[in-house]
Formats: sequence, C-alpha cells, structure tokens
Amino acid sequence: MSEGLVWLGTPAFPQAAKKALADTQLRRNLGKATGTIRDKRLRVCAELDDWEQLRDSAAALKLRTLRHLPRYLEQLEASVTAAGGTVHWAADAAEANRIVAELVKATGEREVVKVKSMATQEIGLNEALAAEGITAHETDLAELIVQLADDRPSHILVPAIHRNRAEIREIFRSRMPDAPADLTDEPRALAEAARLHLREKFLRAKVAVSGANFAVAETGTVLVVESEGNGRMCLTLPDTLITVMGIEKVVPTFADLEVFLQLLPRSATGERMNPYTSAWTGVHAADGPSTFHLVLLDNGRTATLTDQVGRQALGCIRCSACLNVCPVYERVGGHAYGSVYPGPIGAILTPQLAGVGHAASLPFASTLCGACYDACPVKINIPEVLVHLRAKEVDAKRGRRTPTVESLLMRAATEVLASPERLRLAQKAGALGGRLVGRGGRIGPLPGPFHAWSDTRDLPVPPAESFRAWWQRTHPEENDR
Repeated sequence: MSEGLVWLGTPAFPQAAKKALADTQLRRNLGKATGTIRDKRLRVCAELDDWEQLRDSAAALKLRTLRHLPRYLEQLEASVTAAGGTVHWAADAAEANRIVAELVKATGEREVVKVKSMATQEIGLNEALAAEGITAHETDLAELIVQLADDRPSHILVPAIHRNRAEIREIFRSRMPDAPADLTDEPRALAEAARLHLREKFLRAKVAVSGANFAVAETGTVLVVESEGNGRMCLTLPDTLITVMGIEKVVPTFADLEVFLQLLPRSATGERMNPYTSAWTGVHAADGPSTFHLVLLDNGRTATLTDQVGRQALGCIRCSACLNVCPVYERVGGHAYGSVYPGPIGAILTPQLAGVGHAASLPFASTLCGACYDACPVKINIPEVLVHLRAKEVDAKRGRRTPTVESLLMRAATEVLASPERLRLAQKAGALGGRLVGRGGRIGPLPGPFHAWSDTRDLPVPPAESFRAWWQRTHPEENDR
C-alpha cells in the first residue's frame, strides 16, 4: 500500500503496460468483454429520448453536492444516527481499517461476508482484517474468482474481466474444495458452483461489510445496487452491518436517486434497471441487521475537492463506461494502472487521491481521444482533468537541478522555432540526417534518447526540400514582397 491506496506504482504504468501488451490472451479476453458491454450500453441508452438531459442533471447534482459537501455530510450523519445507526469518520485508510477491525472484534466474530466494494479495495481492508485474524469472504462472483486466485481486480465493475471461462473453471477446481469434480466451463455450472460454495457462508456469518453506491442526506438511507443477489443476502441476514463509503457518495435528497438509478445500470452493464437495488435506513426490530455502522472515508477526497478542475473526478458513480470505450484500457487491461481504479477514471482519480507524485505516469496513460467524456453518464471531462494533471507533473519537474531529456528538447525547439534562419538550418540538417539513417523512405529504431519513440514507430524520411525552400524557389516574385 502507498499513500492509502493499495498496489500503487507496482510497477509504473509504462513498464506494466509494455508487459501487458505482450499478453495476447489478455487482449482477446478484454476485447471480447468490453466490446460486448459497449454494444449493450449503446442499445439501451438509445432507448431514452432524454438521455442527454439525464446526463446534464446528474452532472449538475454532483457539482452542487460537492460544493456543499460538508453540509450534506453532517445532515447524513444526523439522519443515520436518528434512524439507529452509528457514524464513524475515517481520515485515511489506516483509520478506516482500524475502525472496521475493532467493530468486528467487538462482536466476537472472526469472519465477515463482503459485498463488492471499491472503497474497501482502495484501503486494503481484506488484508488489514487478515492481519487481525479476521477472514473476509468475498461474495460477488467476480470478486470471489479474484480472491480464490490470489489475483488483483482489473476492472471496476467486472474485476475478473481478464479471465476467460476455462481459466475460471481451473481456479474453482484447484482453489474451491467443494467444487464438483466434473465442473465444466459453462457459465451456468460455474455460477452454480459458486452459489453452493457461498450459501453456507451467508447463513453462518454474523457480520457483513459493504460499500455504498449512494447515501441520502435527508433520510439517512444507504443504497447498494448489484446484479447477483449476494448483496441482498449480506445486507439482510447478518446481525451486524458495517458500510464503508467514500464521502463523495452522498446525495442531498431521495428524489435525486431517480436520475442516478436510470443512468447507472445502463452505463454499467447495459441493463435497463439493476436486478437488485437494496436500500436501508438505520435499523428496525426483527428486520435486517440489529446493528448498523457507517464509516465515512476521506482518504484524499478532501484534498481533491480543493482542486477546482480535478474535483469533478469525485462525481464518478463507478459505472466503468469510460473503461469499456478506452482504447488504452482495452489493450493493456486494469493491472497496468497499479491501482484499484483503472482506466480513464483511474488515471485522474488515483493521482489526486494519492498525490500526482505517487502516480506521475497515469495522467499520460491516455490518447485524449475523448471517448471517455462522451460515455460518462455524469459528464466528467476526463480529458480536461488529464491535461490539468499533466501540467502539474511538468510544473513539478521545472525546479529540478538536473533537467530531463524532454525539457532539454523543448528548450532547443524553442530556440529553433524563434528564428527563421535557425529553423531553415534545422530543417536542412534534419533532411540530411534522415537520408543517412533512413531505409526505403522510413526511419526505424534510433539509439540514445530517441529510442523510446522510434522503437515502436517508423518515421518517414524528411523531404529533401522543405516547403519554405520550395516556395522560395518556385515563387521568386513573392520573396521580394
């Protein structure tokens, strides 16, 4: 863990991406999965005539909530407390993990069942609980696959997207003792094996840990949306429920959910509505958990809020639409980003939560094509934030005693472009050099500082005569004006 986020910088994106690009099976798995989700999303979004108006409303709601976040959080705390719940405030990952571990130990239990949660992945809760002798059982199918394989999630919504059916069957057969000996790789058979494996844990567990998609300030209602029903089991059967939620997930009123519950399923899985939407308000006698704790997690979010450009990343509703349309993500997968938040949203969220210096390469992990902005249901201008963070990273290097190769090249370019005569000489030298190193009209890999660019790209040999020289030669009458 680094600066409150697990896996950060292990290794940096350029090295991890280079390794991932060589994995052809990974690229096939990702291409098929993201393509399927992308096509479904486009079909169901096109069914709504007011889709763009919904996106505008969601963006406005998120921005307004972030502007008044302290007020809404205090209102949420009062509402949850009035409904019989207990609210805890965690400044960082260490404090959140300590709070959850102490709450579990206070029940006398040594195991918990978990609903899929990005916040608990972000803080490394499973590992922290294990250090305290508490076993956390992931109950989401994809999270279960990842946990059994000692793997890392590679997608916000589909954590095991990098695995195909045959790989999952082998994981179940080798790591799940109660898996049938004749288990096939048919989806129905795999889901049935996981269901039977988890059922006993659902019935036995006394404590559950969840994240939250939304929390309503005016009522204290907390919501979890999911597709498998495992969340419903975790949220209703155990005696104690502990929810860890990022502070940006609060919405002011119950009516605001009308907007987000239309946008989220269509953007996430291409469904018209979530199969399971669970909402609870505090505790009720003989109905669900008798004890409810809500842990409000900061972990870099307040610092992000101070950046007027970067704060829009906190509007993310974790739908993953930006991942599924990103040409970079589709080729390198989620592990290359070194964070639980991969893809375009991870490239702007991770550096802000951890500090740009701890994830310096991520803002550059994008082509700036803008597909993520077009797909985002809450209109987060990801390209704008990427450029903003890139500028921060470049500015941070300006004060270095030893200049980088890039900065030296930029200074040289400034001097050349400031003088027509120097530009003419540079073009002449470039044409001569290109003819010396080029083969068949192309320039291949170059040595020294140019190899990073030229190793993976061929360049055309510069023309023997520049446009300026050609113009002066063919239009002599213009030269005297």
